[in-house]
Amino acid sequence: MKAKDGRAIAHDNEVRVLRALHRFGWLRTRDLAALVWQRWKAHPLSEPDFKPPAASASGLRMAQRTMLRLFKARLVLRGQAPNGSVIYALAEAGARRLQRLGVPATSGKDLVRSFSSAQFRHRSIANDIAIGAIIAGLRVSTEREIAQNRWLGGDAGIAGKKPDVLLRYGEQVWWVEVDKSRKNARDYAQLLRWLAQVGADMLRPVGPALLDEGLRWAKVVFVCTPAFQARLCRDLATAGWKKNVIDSVIMFKPSLYSFEDIVFAS
Repeated sequence: MKAKDGRAIAHDNEVRVLRALHRFGWLRTRDLAALVWQRWKAHPLSEPDFKPPAASASGLRMAQRTMLRLFKARLVLRGQAPNGSVIYALAEAGARRLQRLGVPATSGKDLVRSFSSAQFRHRSIANDIAIGAIIAGLRVSTEREIAQNRWLGGDAGIAGKKPDVLLRYGEQVWWVEVDKSRKNARDYAQLLRWLAQVGADMLRPVGPALLDEGLRWAKVVFVCTPAFQARLCRDLATAGWKKNVIDSVIMFKPSLYSFEDIVFAS
């Protein structure tokens, strides 16, 4: 088979970048370097570890060159996040290029406008988890796709709620929540009620009723602070949850990510 020339490879990489921006909304250069310039596994070798992906030095260089080329061609938009990171989203021309390939893409111009530091940090963590899972060979619904109802729960969600990221492999479903220790009383009460529904559904002897046929719960995963984990476990115990039930339903990943504002390289 004849090897592709440099122009064909560059074109393929550009399309992969544009598709990634369609799926994620916005991404940093290092995100794209990890996602596009890295071989994906055909299937997971283990359960997801939820760790942030690592980009290679060569991948980062290729991503930087590609993003500069796409920006000069006005196929992507560039903005600055609250921590100084440069983020990219689809421009109108980039969306049209994907539309010609059958992808229902839209411009991300509203995504690179001002947003809070907390929103940026939350989306960054959710994107890291999604990218790491994609590379590991899992099927993923990103936070952007879920917000646009492009996931198995659609507009209604599952038991009235949407995750931050959803991971699937075979019949298993990992529901991922990215949470800081602070949460208003109403949202927290709703979370406790939702966990009660999902916990009961997960432990049904005949299989879950809340998921599509053929799917089953793996875990509800909280990527959170140690303080949030302690509070939630305490309140679930007060509500009657035994420790073994908490452990069978929920997986905690405290201290895996920092929820403080940190400046990252673009």
